[in-house]
Amino acid sequence: MPGFSIWHLLIIAALVLVIFGGGGKLSQLMGDAGKGMKAFKDGLKDEEEEKNAKKDATKKVDNAPDA
Repeated sequence: MPGFSIWHLLIIAALVLVIFGGGGKLSQLMGDAGKGMKAFKDGLKDEEEEKNAKKDATKKVDNAPDA
């Protein structure tokens, strides 16, 4: 029977941490990660909208009639 490799020990350690570390902490951690990703995506969207607004404002100034 072969001995345990480092990968076997890491998987067992991870399972022990999940089981005895508490599932509530794990779900809270995943929820926080999800909120962080959502905030990141919203930030990217806001940045793109701001860039488009600047382009629209520049077009309006360039197409303005001469006074």
